Amino acid sequence: MHRIWLASLAALLTAVAAPARATTLEQAMADPDWIGPPVERTWWSLDGRNVYYQLKQKGSSVRDLHRIDLGDGKDLIVDPAAMATADGSDPVFDRAHQRAAFVRSGDVFLRDLSSGRLSQITRTPQFEGSPQFSADGRALQYRSGSDWFVYDIASAVSGPAALLRLEKDPQAKQPNDLERQQLRYFSTLRQIKADREARKAHADAFAKGDPSRLGLPFFLGDAVEIQGTSLSPDGRWLLVVTSPKGYDEGRHGKLQRFVTESGYEEQEDERTRVGRNLPAPQSLLLLDLQKHEQNALALDALPGIHDDPLKAIREENAKLKAERGGDEAKAETQAGKATAGKNSKNSASKKDAAPEPKARAVRIVSRAEDGGGGGIAWSEDGSQLAIQIRAIDNKDRWIASVDLEHAKLRSEHRLTDPAWINWNFNDFGWSKDGRSLWYLSEESGYSQLYSKAPGGKARALTSGSFEVSAPTLSADGRWFYLRANVQAPYSYDLYRVASGGGKLERVTQFNAIDGFALSPDGKRLAVQHSSAYVPAQLAVVEIDGGAVRELTDTRTPQFKAIEWIAPQIVAVPSTHTKAPIYAKFYKARDFDANKPHPIVIFVHGAGYLQNVHQGYPAYFREQMFHNLLAEEGYVVLDMDYRASEGYGRDWRTAIYRNMGHPELEDLIDGVHWLEKNAAGDSARVGIYGGSYGGFMSLMAMFRAPEIFKAGAALRPVTDWTQYNHEYTSNILNTPQDDPIAYERSSPIEFADGLKGSLLIAHGMIDDNVLFEDSVRLYQKLIELHKDDFELSGYPLERHGFVHPDSWLDEYKRIQRLFRSRLQ
Repeated sequence: MHRIWLASLAALLTAVAAPARATTLEQAMADPDWIGPPVERTWWSLDGRNVYYQLKQKGSSVRDLHRIDLGDGKDLIVDPAAMATADGSDPVFDRAHQRAAFVRSGDVFLRDLSSGRLSQITRTPQFEGSPQFSADGRALQYRSGSDWFVYDIASAVSGPAALLRLEKDPQAKQPNDLERQQLRYFSTLRQIKADREARKAHADAFAKGDPSRLGLPFFLGDAVEIQGTSLSPDGRWLLVVTSPKGYDEGRHGKLQRFVTESGYEEQEDERTRVGRNLPAPQSLLLLDLQKHEQNALALDALPGIHDDPLKAIREENAKLKAERGGDEAKAETQAGKATAGKNSKNSASKKDAAPEPKARAVRIVSRAEDGGGGGIAWSEDGSQLAIQIRAIDNKDRWIASVDLEHAKLRSEHRLTDPAWINWNFNDFGWSKDGRSLWYLSEESGYSQLYSKAPGGKARALTSGSFEVSAPTLSADGRWFYLRANVQAPYSYDLYRVASGGGKLERVTQFNAIDGFALSPDGKRLAVQHSSAYVPAQLAVVEIDGGAVRELTDTRTPQFKAIEWIAPQIVAVPSTHTKAPIYAKFYKARDFDANKPHPIVIFVHGAGYLQNVHQGYPAYFREQMFHNLLAEEGYVVLDMDYRASEGYGRDWRTAIYRNMGHPELEDLIDGVHWLEKNAAGDSARVGIYGGSYGGFMSLMAMFRAPEIFKAGAALRPVTDWTQYNHEYTSNILNTPQDDPIAYERSSPIEFADGLKGSLLIAHGMIDDNVLFEDSVRLYQKLIELHKDDFELSGYPLERHGFVHPDSWLDEYKRIQRLFRSRLQ
């Protein structure tokens, strides 16, 4: 009896200590504060003794700034009083490494590294950014809007680097006939004019020669708008990016809000649709602040700038419409040609084609647009300038250096792609000595790091069937640190390679790096890392070996107590490509392989996104939902279908002009894999996903109804002609140039194929995929006399839901759909 009692007590204690095996749908869709927030935005103090990071407050979107003292390990929230002495993120250093500058709360600060003295340089209502030191270290330069300012450190005097005027030069105005006649008649008028010109010449001479005076203004004309500017570190040159003034971006729709604080319906402008119109073309001006000269930088030196990469596509579309015949088809063909001619300078018909077509329109990502990086890079001494230029048709990216004295571009690298250029891997810059240009390129099929001397031959610093990103040059210029998936497509760690070339060395062993910051002395790394059920946490890693020091664990005890199902990463064989389709597979712990299980396929959003990795997923709610589905007897597969990130250029561009087709082939391969390897029941298959995943859920339900019996399309694109330009024109060109691609890629064209049960759920104030996308499809299904479909609208949600009530309602509907149709 005693033994039985002890055994019962032991069993009871074990049961109490055992972690919870599951959660509820209500808990999974609750405010994620119950999980614990991820570590965000990590950086070092300038003395290397502290690490800063941001963390969301419980019950609020406010982020606190935390500081960890690496000496005693204390983690403190930086209060308003302590903020006055805190270091900001993304500091820049002078070339002697004696001073550092950073931006905090929109103002610029300067710290002397030897004494630790902190000086506030600006205190204005405007946002100042992009701080950089002058080449000689005597001044600090920073930007406010498109205007650059120079702060002389010794005198503590600040002033504009240049005065830009968007108007015509009043002195360039030529007198008309009447004015010339007046001056010929009246000597007094001639004397007044001569005196005025003498006073101006005197003032101009002092403005040019007296360093304590503001320089003369630059008149850029009244036909342009400034899109960005960048000042050379030596203070001599200013690069200005312009676009035509008053450019017609196309018609904006109106987004309707029904549930408002005012009690009245309200409206806001929607984005423009793809192809209506093309983005405004941009041009480059180089200002010589020393000589007070300005010159346009011509694009003629860029190889392929006069090409017409869409010519064959337009001809293909015109031929198809001619074959279809009919007055309507002919009218549409002519309308398409007219629009293409209006929006694209190189789309002229044969009748008016010029022997030498005009240069294709381009855009430049400027410092003013991206907060201090992107498409303009100066060497530290200001003697070298490189610009990254992208064709608006998305087929070419150029990196060009600039002959500053002669105001000419010289092409250093051309990346061309018959599909589209990937804008995710476009980091570039100069070596510390300014002799070499480094850049990322997908030219090998995978994003790799390259280096070249201006005018010289490029050398690959990395190579292989993996992707590298976020290259960071060490302070001494010896090493590049970068994130890469060398070990497997789903495993990301930090690596380094010598800037002069050499072996790629693995620095961390986390398998899931989310971000990193190099310490000021270059000896340590602050690393944000995660795992399947651990949001991003902070650790410090010694670069040359030593133990990893974990600094945070922000998870709640409630979340940590749950025993989650570990997703298995599997390689699903493809029936259409040599490479496998990587996927996350979920099954119950007590999985019974002897009985058939209903199947659920989850489709991630964004298209170009990777969800099959070893880190904490963006779809953490869906991951918990997959736990619940598995416990209910489903087998669940979450696939990185073709078009997903992490697998190279060919995987990314497989969907060019053909969205929804290669991906569907991959999803069907996933169903067959589950049938063969996980006792999946191919007669009971459901699918769901949001955004691009919603689009794919529709394509599956419409184009493969014999396989997919129930589907939930969340915030789906139903017609690509209604989506935005930047994303859609990459993959499908424009509706004017390539209507074939839109017709074969839009679910609304295949809606008649619906046979199963369909749930459509959409935020009604979605300003990304517009709510009318789902409403238009709903009307189409009504007209097609379909029976088993419903539309659920959420009046207070945009594209990414933020309210737990909406999350819960949406997933209760998905759960009911699968239970009623698949079990």
